[in-house]
Amino acid sequence: MDFNLQYSDKATKARAGEITTDHGRIQTPIFMPVGTVGSVKGIQVSDLETAVRAQIILGNTYHLYLRPGLEVLRKAGGLHRFNGWDKPILTDSGGFQVFSLSHRRKLREEGATFQSHIDGSRHTFTPEGVVDIQRTIGADIIMAFDECPPGDSDYRYAKSSMELTHRWLERGIARFDGTDPLYDYRQTFFPIVQGAGYADLRRQSAEFIAGLGREGNAIGGLAVGEPEEVMYEMIEVVNAILPADKPRYLMGVGTPSNILEAIALGVDMFDCVMPTRNGRNGMLFTAQGIINIRNEKWKQDFSPMDPDGHCPQDLLYSKAYLRHLFVAKEMLGPQLASIHNLSFYLWLVGEARKQILAGTFFEWKERMVRQLNVRL
Repeated sequence: MDFNLQYSDKATKARAGEITTDHGRIQTPIFMPVGTVGSVKGIQVSDLETAVRAQIILGNTYHLYLRPGLEVLRKAGGLHRFNGWDKPILTDSGGFQVFSLSHRRKLREEGATFQSHIDGSRHTFTPEGVVDIQRTIGADIIMAFDECPPGDSDYRYAKSSMELTHRWLERGIARFDGTDPLYDYRQTFFPIVQGAGYADLRRQSAEFIAGLGREGNAIGGLAVGEPEEVMYEMIEVVNAILPADKPRYLMGVGTPSNILEAIALGVDMFDCVMPTRNGRNGMLFTAQGIINIRNEKWKQDFSPMDPDGHCPQDLLYSKAYLRHLFVAKEMLGPQLASIHNLSFYLWLVGEARKQILAGTFFEWKERMVRQLNVRL
């Protein structure tokens, strides 16, 4: 993987760049639709390519390991061939999912033993094993196995968790560097900064990870219950240390305004389930604000979901029609809302890139953040 930093904004820390993988190029800043079990829920590949205009998608190691399983993925030739997506894929390590199963897992130096949420069967993830699993899945970018502590962790727990993550990271790097890809393209390994909401721990973790010299770096353990101002403070602390010539990936964040604020702090890559999860429940993100499409006020509103044309496919459907689909419990409703939200997120980061390159990002970002949180 290569990263070319093309422009840095003078008024903020926002950046525009380009990542090159064997499956294609990614213009940053970028948002990655989440394809937890190998598909972005309810969205077929053709819509991801043409309507959403996605450049990279995310898969989840925990879920893909359980279903369809490694034997199926290996025989298919990896996830790209299994799901038909021929552009870049990033897989998270499954750490967040394993540690969210607090009542079903045991944590040891070796790794984490957990019970499947599907059938209760027991499994163990180790730093080495998670590298092997992601080799089999075949993602272009794979993540280190880390512990993601809760947002309200006390200092002692957060420090112990960070130190364990660092020890696991060294083991994961040794396994990655000592093995080869299973398929005919290169893979890249990203470490993850941890430290909860404690600036000194975040600084220590960022320094440790920056010293490893990997091709990209991630920031984990945020947007897990801490106040937004703490999240932004931790991002600022970490990005002051992580190397500027490597892409920075903020994991699991977030709302459209979160993304713009994080771009201003120097983040390049994002993922979140919010566009599809909220879309399935009738919440639309637009440049004018947030719409609950089930509300009566949209019953006879025949204007497009996005009248400004940010999401071109929206011009085919009115708010009244989409509301009708939700009220009638027609499965097309959640699908169209998910496509809209993903398309809007990709428009948003693409427009942010244009504004960075034009030198107008700060003024545009300030205006957009005010609009994005309005409830229409």
